[in-house]
Amino acid sequence: MDTQELDRVLAAARDATSDEMVARLAGSAAEAMDLLDRAGRSGLAQAIPVLADMVRNGDLERLSQLARVHEAAQDALTDEMVGRLSGALGEGLTLLDRLNRSGIGRLVALLEQLESTGQLQKLVDSVPVLVQRLERLSALLDCLEGAAVQAGQHKSTGGLGGIWQLMTDARTQQSLQFLVETGKLMQERCSRQG
Repeated sequence: MDTQELDRVLAAARDATSDEMVARLAGSAAEAMDLLDRAGRSGLAQAIPVLADMVRNGDLERLSQLARVHEAAQDALTDEMVGRLSGALGEGLTLLDRLNRSGIGRLVALLEQLESTGQLQKLVDSVPVLVQRLERLSALLDCLEGAAVQAGQHKSTGGLGGIWQLMTDARTQQSLQFLVETGKLMQERCSRQG
């Protein structure tokens, strides 16, 4: 590359960047370096949920495009490449600004604290169990709601004959046995925790 071409590239780069853009880029770059340092100390594996959000939002794709533009610019710097690089830098600044505003620094600090105490792994391990229990609770509430609707639809005949018929019904006996077993298990569980 001769000096005339290099001068043309530098002039295009100067024209494409403003003082405000350079100042914001420097500030965002400093914050990004601090963020990367903290993320490295906290363990990158714990940052996976954040990366998943970036993938869903398209932010990771924009970062990937920024890296590709940078690599291409190194291979062949032309006026067109400088213009495209400036556009990509603008998108990158927007992304860094969004990350900074979203409070990702607090998230990284929280991840550091959870990782250092071992609570992060416990939290990760307990999520499937929690989801399973929430599904069971939802099913239980659905059963209670259905039972309430059905009980409201049945008309009682009343008297001792109605009670006798209800108590001799096999389904009633099964339901009572279920309630007794549930009560026993709840009593055992509560006495262990108390």
